[in-house]
Amino acid sequence: MHTLTTISGMRAACDALRRSGKTLGFVPTMGALHEGHLSLVRAARAQCDAVAVSVFVNPAQFGPNEDFSRYPRQLENDSQMLAAEGVALMFTPGVEEMYPPGAATFVEVEGLSERNEGRMRPGHFRGVATVVSKLFHAVPADKAYFGQKDAAQCAVIRKMVRDLALPVEVVVCPIVREPDGLAMSSRNAYLTAEERQWATVLFRALTEVRRSFDAGERNASRLAETARAIFAQVPGVVPDYIEVLDPDTLLPVDVADRPTLVSVAARVGSPRLLDNIVLPGRAP
Repeated sequence: MHTLTTISGMRAACDALRRSGKTLGFVPTMGALHEGHLSLVRAARAQCDAVAVSVFVNPAQFGPNEDFSRYPRQLENDSQMLAAEGVALMFTPGVEEMYPPGAATFVEVEGLSERNEGRMRPGHFRGVATVVSKLFHAVPADKAYFGQKDAAQCAVIRKMVRDLALPVEVVVCPIVREPDGLAMSSRNAYLTAEERQWATVLFRALTEVRRSFDAGERNASRLAETARAIFAQVPGVVPDYIEVLDPDTLLPVDVADRPTLVSVAARVGSPRLLDNIVLPGRAP
């Protein structure tokens, strides 16, 4: 595995791979890798001849009261994990490489960026869209892989790629869960033992929504209320939102009669966790 720290060096290495006739899959990450990230790497490896992974904790997507300085950084461990997975290229730029002094250009996906998770974190998706667009230029790949856990982020990136006609296919991969259903996340490391038990309520709430849907319920308000009732059983978990949405526009729906995103976010002690499911929208 080759590790590169400059945009020019990474672009040259990717171009050389593709000139040799190989297809390239790209997995952007912020490091502190876990099985969720590795599932993306494995999907990329299954579909492409070579895989590139970036590790960059992006300051532009953290708000003033968020955990940028505390976000786990485990570069040596990440490198070992990626090498073991057969990754060809690892990109680990510094902040000034990605944001040169005086940088004043940003990418913003209007509308989508203010919905769902974006409503709770103003400016977050401007930071995401900006860094992902820069990474797509630094790592010119055939396909880029993202996790369904960050459903709003996936919607923003899909639209950005369409709107800007970027020459990359966005592939969204399923959520990877712990045995008890908790969605894997780097922020799970912040949970105390007690909070870790509380955190399972996110998936339990979504599971109950899916059970209600499978029993024939299609009313979005009643589906959301089903989730709220489960959250109410665990006072230590404070939901930020429980939303039933169109997965592409992130606009609320009244009836889940087509593929529908059920998205939840909650504070579990200090950490803030996300989870979601997609209902298929078939007729009852």
